[in-house]
Amino acid sequence: MRITQGTFSFLPDLTDAQIAAQIEYCLRNEWAVAIEYTDDAHPRNTYWNMWGNPMFDLQDAAGAMMELNECRAHNPEHYIRINAFDSTKGWETVRLSFIVNRPSVEPGFRLVRREGAGRTLHYTLESYAVNRQPEGARYG
Repeated sequence: MRITQGTFSFLPDLTDAQIAAQIEYCLRNEWAVAIEYTDDAHPRNTYWNMWGNPMFDLQDAAGAMMELNECRAHNPEHYIRINAFDSTKGWETVRLSFIVNRPSVEPGFRLVRREGAGRTLHYTLESYAVNRQPEGARYG
């Protein structure tokens, strides 16, 4: 199962040259670039771990690519994404977000059905990544 979140998610994985080109596009628009990673890419998991601080003063894509490669080296079996923030209105708005690294085997999700009062059914998605390392054991 392939996680399809963010821009470019239905395309084949971007090469490093294509990632750098997207970062250059962000910089031309004066957007700050940030790198985040997680092992649980559940669609409602919007708060991924930050890799360093957002790069507000970045001048070219080389700095972001260096940070991305460091993040990949430390988190090879995680999802990694690039976010670009626009602060021109006085607050940060995500303008672009795309996955740049995936685990070798994407854990996927299962559909959980729960019965409620009056024969109602409730469905939710549960991540297999969370089942491997339950809450309290995931973050050291």
